[in-house]
Amino acid sequence: MCGLTGFISFKKEANREILDRMAQTLLHRGPNDSGSYFNEAYDYQIGMAFRRLSIIDLSAAGHQPMIDVESGRVLIFNGEIYNYREIKVELEKDGFTFKSNSDTEVILKAFTKWGKNCVERFIGMFAIIVYDPNNHKVYFFRDRFGVKPLYLYEKNGLMMFASELKAFHMMPSFDKTLSNEAISSLLKYDYITGKNSIFKYCVKVQPGYCYEYDINSSKTIEHCYWDSDKYYTNNHYHFDFKTAIDELEKILISAFNYRMVSDVPVGIFLSGGYDSSCVAALLQKNNTAKLKTFTIGFDEEGYNEAPFAKRVAEYLGTDHLEFFCSFKDAIDIVPNLADIYDEPFGDQSAIPTTLVSAIAKKYVTVALSADGGDELFAGYPRHRKSLQSISRMTQYKSLLGFVNQFTKRSGIRGLSKSNKFDKLNQVVNSEFVPSTIFSIINQTLSDAECTALFPNFTVESKSGFSRKLKDELKNDALKSILSTEVKTYLVDDILAKVDRATMSVSLEGREPFLDHRILELVASFPKQFLIDANGQKKILKEIVHKYIPSEMMERPKMGFGIPLEKWCRSELKEIFDDQLSIRKIKRSGCFNSEIVTSSLNAYHRGEPINFQKLWNIFTFQMWYERWM
Repeated sequence: MCGLTGFISFKKEANREILDRMAQTLLHRGPNDSGSYFNEAYDYQIGMAFRRLSIIDLSAAGHQPMIDVESGRVLIFNGEIYNYREIKVELEKDGFTFKSNSDTEVILKAFTKWGKNCVERFIGMFAIIVYDPNNHKVYFFRDRFGVKPLYLYEKNGLMMFASELKAFHMMPSFDKTLSNEAISSLLKYDYITGKNSIFKYCVKVQPGYCYEYDINSSKTIEHCYWDSDKYYTNNHYHFDFKTAIDELEKILISAFNYRMVSDVPVGIFLSGGYDSSCVAALLQKNNTAKLKTFTIGFDEEGYNEAPFAKRVAEYLGTDHLEFFCSFKDAIDIVPNLADIYDEPFGDQSAIPTTLVSAIAKKYVTVALSADGGDELFAGYPRHRKSLQSISRMTQYKSLLGFVNQFTKRSGIRGLSKSNKFDKLNQVVNSEFVPSTIFSIINQTLSDAECTALFPNFTVESKSGFSRKLKDELKNDALKSILSTEVKTYLVDDILAKVDRATMSVSLEGREPFLDHRILELVASFPKQFLIDANGQKKILKEIVHKYIPSEMMERPKMGFGIPLEKWCRSELKEIFDDQLSIRKIKRSGCFNSEIVTSSLNAYHRGEPINFQKLWNIFTFQMWYERWM
């Protein structure tokens, strides 16, 4: 796990000093080593810099940038290729020789043999950049789920790339024009979706893609090497439930064991819920040594999962570490959120995720989490509720259109409640595609509310919400929902949150459930394997109950959160009110200050406010003060 950055400049405005400053902004991602490559060709400059967090092959042989002596290709790589040893054996049979035991060198040799198609052989999480000086091309790869981030900037003869946006600020000509679509996305969904970034001229390389940049023509060709939608349209699973359990368990064990590949200590985040308990159970059963597990608790009723995690850890026999955090521990992180998440980010669980990462870092360098379990196995309450709503809306869509004519309203008076009438209007004017209805009913703000609050509101056009679905997904509500979650909430919220939180303390986070082989199998399952009248995550629960008694596991689902809504009326009131003050709202120039002020006052009076709406504006304002 590391940080990478660099540039291609046709105006030759850059130099090594700028490159070094860009790399220095990513020190937290790689404190163990650094390296850079700088070359001035006839008509362009190229710089590639790297910060290393040593995980596999801790020796200097794993140093980056790594250069292939024969071809002159230069590679920088953030992440892990878990099956690198198998690929290495295959390459050695073809006559390739190796100087290191690193997965980095395996990528470089694999590219030599298979070109850009080499990525199809990798099991792992990665952002890979390969510069080929012979054909003047640069290749940008991102892993299938988007576990590892990779941003690109392009304007006026300058291209830049980086693991985090903060590196771009070191380039004097960096254009910080804001993206209206990104701000709109933040208000609607609490995070920035799809290709968008907060800056107009920056994009995210999409999961499962290779971007091939031709330096001679300054054109980029996008190649999709893996698309989860392909597997959700596969309705040809013909085995019974028991066979499916056996097949799934085998792949889970393989995927989980791969995530233990490391030359440094590894631990597991354990909440006591089904997903993290599954990871701990399957790994501990085949491991004679006690695994390290971590959990944090809060002295706030309704926010403390520590007792559940402790029971599971004691039953499995892990080496369990439990820490209790005060409100001060959490509050101390809030002023740093704009640095950790260098574009606006509204997920409140970013705070406890950063806390538990800092604790784990004291004992291990790699931590396994259980993200992706809810998205793959239909685990969120909103999945069941949305299925019910979609069914009713589709059945009565003619009647909805008639009712909608009498419920349309004009004028938004504040952010006090979810505007159901506005959302109904959006649904009626949609094509009644399940994924579209799902996104509308789960929006934090309706489009009408967004427009009133943010005059430059723009409907997103570059996200998983706006993609065209195949007929198979349009006709299967659950698969439509889950495939959309993978392309939106999972990558742009959950994985962005975990990457920034863990990397802020130089901890490598790994996601055992996000092995593409798991999705390719689970996506083919019929609905009844995942969700039925008795509950959700049906097949995963069956596997967990083989190792942990069901009576120990069955409990209401608890989110990983803290009582921010309460704290922003007390301990955090000063900073909260300051960022939402008329002065600062007008300084950023984005939001309707009257709506913000009236909503803030209503919130402090204890009126029924959707706090998330205010929190999204607060995170934007705090980010704006830091970076703009």
